[in-house]
Amino acid sequence: MTDRRRNILILVLVGALLAAAAVTLATKPTRLGLDLKGGVELVYQAKPTNTTKVTSESVTRAIDIMRQRVDALGVAEPEIQNSNGDQIVVSLPNVTNAEEAARVVGTTAQLQFYDWEKNVLGKDCKPAPTDFSVTGGPSAGRQGGLKLYDAVARAKRCPPLTDLNSATGTKYYLVDDEQRKVIAGPEESEQTLRDSEAAKGAPKDARVVEVNEGTVLVQAESINPNADASDPGPDSWYVLRDDVALAGTDIKNPEQNFSNGPGGGGPNVTFEFTGKGAKKWQEVTREIAQRGQSFVVTADGQTVSDTQSRAQHFAIVLDDQLVSVPFIDFAQNPDGIDGSAGSEISGGFTTKSAQALANQLKYGALPIALEPISQSQVSATLGQEALDQGLVAAGVGFLVVALFLLVFYRVLGVLAVGALLIYAVYLFALIKLIPVTLTLPGLAGLVLTIGVCADANIVIFERVKEEVFAGRSIASAIGLGYRKGLSTIIDANVVTLLTAFILFILSTAGVRGFALTLGLGVIVTLFSAVLATQALLGVTGANALKNPRLVGARTHGTKRRFDFNGATKYMFTLSGVILLAGALAIATKGITFGIDFESGTRIQAAFAQPVTEDQVREVLAREGTASADVQRVTGSELGPNTVQISTGELTPTRVNEVNQALVKEFGDTRGAPQVQSVGPTFGQSVARSAVIAVIVSLLLIAVYIALRFEWKYAATTAISLLHDLLLVAGLYAVTGREVTSATVAALLTVLGFSLYDTIIVNDRLRENVPRMPRAAFSQISNRSMNEVVVRSISTVTCASLPIVALYFFGGETLQDFAFALLVGTVSGGYSSIFISSPVLTQWKEREPVFRRRREALVAQLGHVPPFADTKLDVNAEVKQAPRPRLTAPESPERAVPKAEFDQMVRELHADAAPTQVAERETEVVPTGSRRREPDRPAVADTPPPVRDSAADALPEDTVMKDTRPKPKRNKKHGRPR
Repeated sequence: MTDRRRNILILVLVGALLAAAAVTLATKPTRLGLDLKGGVELVYQAKPTNTTKVTSESVTRAIDIMRQRVDALGVAEPEIQNSNGDQIVVSLPNVTNAEEAARVVGTTAQLQFYDWEKNVLGKDCKPAPTDFSVTGGPSAGRQGGLKLYDAVARAKRCPPLTDLNSATGTKYYLVDDEQRKVIAGPEESEQTLRDSEAAKGAPKDARVVEVNEGTVLVQAESINPNADASDPGPDSWYVLRDDVALAGTDIKNPEQNFSNGPGGGGPNVTFEFTGKGAKKWQEVTREIAQRGQSFVVTADGQTVSDTQSRAQHFAIVLDDQLVSVPFIDFAQNPDGIDGSAGSEISGGFTTKSAQALANQLKYGALPIALEPISQSQVSATLGQEALDQGLVAAGVGFLVVALFLLVFYRVLGVLAVGALLIYAVYLFALIKLIPVTLTLPGLAGLVLTIGVCADANIVIFERVKEEVFAGRSIASAIGLGYRKGLSTIIDANVVTLLTAFILFILSTAGVRGFALTLGLGVIVTLFSAVLATQALLGVTGANALKNPRLVGARTHGTKRRFDFNGATKYMFTLSGVILLAGALAIATKGITFGIDFESGTRIQAAFAQPVTEDQVREVLAREGTASADVQRVTGSELGPNTVQISTGELTPTRVNEVNQALVKEFGDTRGAPQVQSVGPTFGQSVARSAVIAVIVSLLLIAVYIALRFEWKYAATTAISLLHDLLLVAGLYAVTGREVTSATVAALLTVLGFSLYDTIIVNDRLRENVPRMPRAAFSQISNRSMNEVVVRSISTVTCASLPIVALYFFGGETLQDFAFALLVGTVSGGYSSIFISSPVLTQWKEREPVFRRRREALVAQLGHVPPFADTKLDVNAEVKQAPRPRLTAPESPERAVPKAEFDQMVRELHADAAPTQVAERETEVVPTGSRRREPDRPAVADTPPPVRDSAADALPEDTVMKDTRPKPKRNKKHGRPR
C-alpha cells in the first residue's frame, strides 16, 4: 500500500469518527458535577459494627442501600461511589438541604424492639420493672432518664452478658470527669475512639470508659413533636440490657401513612411482620401483657384502681434513640397482639420524616456504621457562573494556542489547528459517551490538554524544521520528522498518562475528574496529533509546501550557540538562592493548608446588602461561634458583598442555624450559601493520599526513564522534579496561597509537564552520543541542548498559554490551581535545561570513556572547547535498518535529492563516478516487429558421444519420460489478459 493511499484511508477513518462524534454530541447529554450545577456532596467513613466488618462486600451493600434511599427521594442523576476502599462519596445534584440529605442517606437505620421494663437497668445493673424512677412509669421513655455522663458511669459497672440476643458489642467512651461530660463515643475500639473527630482537643486527663457487651445506652424520646432524626434530642439516657426481641429484619412493607386520630391524625409508619416476626411479636406482647396484669393485682388479691399506670411497655429504638414506648393493654390483649395484622410506629413524625423512616426500613439497615467526615454544598447560581467562566477559559486558551501555532509554523500551524479541532470534538464526544461527570477540575483538565495536544505537534514540527535546515526536501523532512519525533511524543505522553492514572487512583472525587479528563486527553492526543496530522500532510502533498518558509523553516544561515554547561554555576547559584528563600519562607511563615487538609467548616455567603466583617462576627458570637474567622472575599463572582466564614467543624444542624441567623440579620443571600465541612479523618486521608501519590509518581517515572534511557538519566530527572516541587512549595509559602487537594493535582501534573522537556533533551542526548565518538560529554550536552532549546521554549510557551487563560478567565476557584500549574510548567522547562542536563553532564564526565576523551582533548588543545568541531568529531547518522529497494518515485517531486543520494552512495561504499560503458550503436526497429538478435559466430555441430551397450546407465536414463502433450499457453504468461 502506498503512503498516499494509507493517508487517504486514515482520513476516511477520521471523517467517520467525526461523524460518529457529531451524533454523540447531538444526542448524549453532558453530565455536570455539583460544582457546576449545584448540589450537596457527602463523604462518609465506613466503620465496623459488632456483627459486620468493613469489607468490599459490606461497603458495596451499603452503597446499594444508600442508592435505593436516594432514588426514593427522586434525585436526578445521583452518584454514590466508593473512594479509597473505606469511604463513600454521595453526590446529590440540585439538592439544597444538606441536613435532610445527610439524614436520609447516612442514617444507619438499625431498628430494634425491646421489652422495656424487662431490660431497663437500675443502679445495681438489674432490671427494676416496678421502679418508676428507672422505667419512667406511665411516661416511659420521657422520664427516669440520666445525663449521658451518669448513664455511662452506670453502664460501666454492668458485667458482660454474652448469652443475650445482643445487637452491639463492647463500646468505648471518652469522658471528662472534671466537667462531668462525655467527649466522644461510642466507638468499637479504643484506638478508633482516640482518632475520632470529637476526641481532637480533649484534655490530657480525659479517660476512656469501657461499656461491656450486653449493655446499651439509648437516648430518651424527643419531647419536640416536630423533631426529626437530626434533632440532637434531650440529654436523657437509659441503660438497657441489650436483649433484642425483634429487629428490622422481622418486618416488611413499611409505608408512610396517617393514624386514625381526631382530625385525621398525624403521620406514622405502618408495617407488616414476616412469618417469623409475627410469631415473635405475639410472644413478646403476651409476656408484656401478662406481666402487666400481674402488677395490677396486689398481694391481698385486690385490683388497683389506676391500671394504666401499672401497664408494661415495649420500646422501638432506631439507631440508639427511642422512637416510641407504647404500653400493652392487657385487658384488650391478654394473649398478646396478633402479628398478622401488622403494626405501626407513631409519635412526633412529620410527613417527610415518616416517609424517610419508611424508606430506611424498606431498603434495610446499613450493614456498617457510617461517620460523616466531609460535607459540601454549592448553590446553582455559583455552579452556573463557574461553568460559564470555565467555558470562556477553554475558548480563550484554544484561540491563543491556535494563534501561536499559526504564527510560528505557518501552513503546518493550519494543519495543527485542524488537528486541535478534531481533538476537541473527539474528546468531548468521548466524555459524553462514557459518560464522565464533568467537574470544575475536570474542565480545567480539558483546558490543560489543549496545550498537551499542541505540544505533540510542536515536537514534530520543530524536527521537520531541523531536517529542512540540514538540506532535506520538504517531503523527506516531514517523513523523518514524524519518524524521529514519535518516540519523544510517546515517552512524554506515557509519563503524563502515568501521572493521571496515579491521580485517579489515589485522589479525592473532585480531583479524580481532572485526572480522568487529562488521561483521556493524552490518549486522544496520540491519535489526533500523530495520525491525523500526518495524514493531512501526506494528502496535502509536498507541492503546497515547496517553499520552506511556509513551514517556518530556514534553509541557510548559522544557528546561534550558547554554552549551557559554561553557565551551570550561575544557574545553580540562581536556583539555590530561590530554593533557599522558599525554604526560609516555609520555616518562618509555613504553608497555609486549605480545609481539605484541616478539619473545619467554611461558609461562603453573598448578601444583597452591604455587610461588614464585624457585623457578621456579632451574629456568629450570638450563635456560639465567636472564634470563627470572617473575611471579605474580594473579586468574587458572587458580588461585592460576599463573606467567607471559617470555623471549627459544624454539624449540618449547626450550619443551618448559622445560615438562618445570617439571613434573619442581613436578609436573603444571592443563592444558597456555599458550605464545605471537613472532619480530621477526611483531612488525614487527603494528606496521606497526597504524599503517597507524589512518592509513587516519582518512583514510576524514575523506573520508566531508567528503562527507556539509563538509571543516571532517571536519577537526574528525579533531581529536577524535586527542584520543581520545592520551588512551587516555596512560592506558595511566600505568597500565602492555600494548598488544597487541587493543588496536589497541579503538582503531580507539573511532574508530567516537567518531564516533557526533560525527555526531549534526554532523547537528543541519546541520539547524539553515538554520532560524536570523539567528543566529551559536555560537548555532546551543549550540542544537544542547543538543538532542542527552541523546541523546549515552544512547548513551555504553548503549554503555559491555556494555563494563563485559566488563571485570568477561570474564576477565583481555579486561580490557585492555575497558579501552581503555571509556576511548575515554567520551572519544568527551566530545570530540564539548567538542572537535569548539567547534573547529568557532571556525572557522565566521570565515566572512563568520557574521561579519556576529555583527557585527549586537553592533551591536544590544552582545554576542552564548549563545542565539538562538526567536521572532525561528528559522524553522519547511522541508519539502524537497511535501506529498502529503490523504485521510481510516484511523482517527480519525490525524487531523491542529490545530498541524500550522495549519502546513500557513501553508506553503500559504492563508487560515486563509475567507469563509463561504451555506447552501443543505435538500431532502428520498425514498429510491430521483433528486435533482431545480434549476429553470433557459428558453432560447428558436434555429434553426441557413442556409448557402449555395456556402459552403466546415466541418471537421466532411469527416469521415465513424460510423453503427455503439454497444454497450450493462453496468450502471454499463460493467463488471459
